[in-house]
Amino acid sequence: MKQIKKHFVWILCTVFCLMSLTACGKAAESGSALDPQMTTYMIQTAGSVLEEVTSMAESDIDMIIEQGASEPGVLAGLESYKSLKSDLGALVSVSPEGTVTEVDDGYEIAVTAQFEQRECEFVLGIDDQVAQMISMTFNPVYSLGENMTKAALNTLMGMGTVFLVLIFISLLISCFKYINVIEKKMKEKSAPAAAPAPAPAPAPVPVPAAEYEEDVTDDLELVAVITAAIAAASESAAPADGLVVRSIRRVPNSKWKNA
Repeated sequence: MKQIKKHFVWILCTVFCLMSLTACGKAAESGSALDPQMTTYMIQTAGSVLEEVTSMAESDIDMIIEQGASEPGVLAGLESYKSLKSDLGALVSVSPEGTVTEVDDGYEIAVTAQFEQRECEFVLGIDDQVAQMISMTFNPVYSLGENMTKAALNTLMGMGTVFLVLIFISLLISCFKYINVIEKKMKEKSAPAAAPAPAPAPAPVPVPAAEYEEDVTDDLELVAVITAAIAAASESAAPADGLVVRSIRRVPNSKWKNA
């Protein structure tokens, strides 16, 4: 924590030194032009701030970002430097030349620095009172091949995402027929079971025909013979009004054989 405070105290002291030149710088301005001495001092200050930031440990930068110990623009610049650190490498040198541009809320100081892997433009923003840093930007200079490679990768990623979405939509549409089948089966399962068909009525059992009785009432001779035989076999005398034969039935032959 003490090391972090040391870094920022040094940076703030460098910026506060600019305040001592603000009055003379403002007095020497004609229109929008800045005093050359003031411009040179601002460029040197931006280079010193860049050297201080690049010499800080990554853990110190993380702690500053977590604690929010500076302006949002400065914190965003530190986060940008963290993400670009692998592309830049270590700082080699800072150009003594640069530009100072007056903007609405202050000044922007741009210097060019040479890192191990590539050049980078560093832009430091300060307020109009030249008393506080308000922004910090890192603009690496990539080669044409690197820019083309990044453009190709971005195009490939975009087209790949579009094709993946289209494939997903086509698969989803192709599954609609299965969804309809599943929905139909679920409706059939949830529907009440149909009542069983009534059993057919049993066929009527044919009633056996009544035993055939031979009508022999007209066979007078047979009746007479039978009557005589009965009378002869009977021990008692025949009734005065005679015998009355009401029906004659055929007896099975087996009974006659046993007689």
